[in-house]
Amino acid sequence: MSDFPLWLRASHLINFFLIGLLLRSGWQIIATHPRFYWRNDCGPGTEWIRFTKRVVPKEEGAYTAHDDESEPPSWLTLPGGRNPGLGRHWHGLLTALWVLNGLIYLGLLFGTGQWRRIVPTSWSVFPEAFESFKIYAGLGVPGIEHFQPYDALQQLMYFTVIFIAAPLMMATGPVMSPAVRGQYPWLPKLFGGTQAARSIHFLGMAFLTFFTVMHIALVFIVHRDYNMTNMVFGAYDPARVAQATTIMLLVIFAVLVTWIAISYLSLRDRRKTQHFLNHMTEPLRKFTVNKMQSRTRRLGTYTEEDISPYHWTNGRHPAPDESPEWTALAENDFSDYVLQIDGPTPRAVTFEEIKALPQQEQISLHACMQGWTGVAKWRGPKVMDLMALAGPVPANAKYLLVTSFGTAQSMHDGRPLEPFYSCIPMDACLEDESIFAWEMNDKALPHTFGAPLRLRVESYVGYKMVKFIKSLEWVEDYKDLGDGMGGTREDSGYQLINARI
Repeated sequence: MSDFPLWLRASHLINFFLIGLLLRSGWQIIATHPRFYWRNDCGPGTEWIRFTKRVVPKEEGAYTAHDDESEPPSWLTLPGGRNPGLGRHWHGLLTALWVLNGLIYLGLLFGTGQWRRIVPTSWSVFPEAFESFKIYAGLGVPGIEHFQPYDALQQLMYFTVIFIAAPLMMATGPVMSPAVRGQYPWLPKLFGGTQAARSIHFLGMAFLTFFTVMHIALVFIVHRDYNMTNMVFGAYDPARVAQATTIMLLVIFAVLVTWIAISYLSLRDRRKTQHFLNHMTEPLRKFTVNKMQSRTRRLGTYTEEDISPYHWTNGRHPAPDESPEWTALAENDFSDYVLQIDGPTPRAVTFEEIKALPQQEQISLHACMQGWTGVAKWRGPKVMDLMALAGPVPANAKYLLVTSFGTAQSMHDGRPLEPFYSCIPMDACLEDESIFAWEMNDKALPHTFGAPLRLRVESYVGYKMVKFIKSLEWVEDYKDLGDGMGGTREDSGYQLINARI
């Protein structure tokens, strides 16, 4: 039990490499909405901590979530800059690898009996840990006889990280997924709500960051010779201290360089990075979130009492120079609005026809990929009911192309801004909570939130829910549309067409 087997050292190094990337991609996500709340409405001044000096005005739409984004450097976050899409997808891939490494580690830990290093077997560990704490607090070092192979305080810390902090991170992380949250609405309730789970996830991240920094520092401070040879060669050997120390420093340096290099390589060709991350993460989604859809309407998860008094938005309504057509319709309260639907029987559908269809009301939690949420009541016809006005679904149809009066915020190659669009897979169109909303909280849809008509797919993250809808069309593939990624956010924001997480 006094030596450190190869598998233990290898999994420890892999964990160090992955946890650094995982934390850095997590910081990238935080930078997109650097505020944390205990309540789902995320209203101005309700955050318990924020990492920005910006003040949010109380008027909805006066200040957008896009305005609130920070632009961190690539040496600090993964990948750096304003790249929330790539940061999110790096985080998803790294989480899967980190969990896999952890499961292998736990299997070997219990399979080889090495668990006794980590799991306390006597209540005496608490007073012994307190004694160690007093020694450390006095800037001292417990004697080597207390390390078997760790002292009591170290053992408690390792136990906390492995069996409390890590599982808590794995439990709160999925709450951020609208598909998971919609399929299992009891999950966020375990933590007091979606934003409470996000805050707990943040606190877990802060703890893991603190632990990682302190752990590395103490390796070099507390019985360095003992630690170095054990971690590099698996056993204490005073004759090899210098060799072990050199190897340890070179490995840490190589890991740090690799962390930063991955950021800069990610940004060198963001489209290639986007393709790589999609290829690596889609198999996991295929067997998990792709099988989930929201059930919050049927289960009555949210009530009118939950409706947010303030609701963030991630964009503004079209300006006159952006869409003179939308501006003219807005000036007349959209009474002349006509929706173009291309199908077997192309139709120009009036607003009155849309409102005459069977209507569905649902109170749901809108989740933006930046991290903020808001609860609202939406009303409108189901997606398939509205599309039926243009005839039966074509046999080759796989996606619904939804085009907006609005334009993209930016283009991938810097070309002039083009109309905002998104392709919605057929399975999402068929979901119970997929509607075209023209009412929000019992009032006509406000300009800021998508008037006259917007899409709601409650198992998706918000960037797929097109606002200011101009036209609808069934398509077989999206490869020939825009930049061929499935939507404006995918083309220029490097998101993935699968928005369930």
